[in-house]
Amino acid sequence: MSHPADLKYTKSHEYIKILDGNKIRVGITDHAQNELGDITYVELPDVGAEYSINDPFGVVESVKAVSDIMMPVDGKIVETNAALEDAAELINEDPYEKGWLIVVEMNDPSQLDALMSKEEYEAQL
Repeated sequence: MSHPADLKYTKSHEYIKILDGNKIRVGITDHAQNELGDITYVELPDVGAEYSINDPFGVVESVKAVSDIMMPVDGKIVETNAALEDAAELINEDPYEKGWLIVVEMNDPSQLDALMSKEEYEAQL
């Protein structure tokens, strides 16, 4: 199982990739998709919606479970991965590149400091 070192991680198994400016890309980790099994459906938020840290912003359904996806920071949704509407399995196939979920414009980038490094995340597992 691989967890890229350049990402941040949450206890609820979301990953955060820092983009330019105050934007981040959010998805679920390889560990999470593996635990869920074959993902059959993903419900993503509307672009423009605003969420607070730890709010559920979407749902992932698999053959095993239905799971909320939690917001890692306060911010506004500026993009969603439209490819997942017809191909939710991209989360299983490539969670860190093709299977990302949303892009968020952060209200407070310092909230990233509370997230885990790869080593901290793997120690939690």
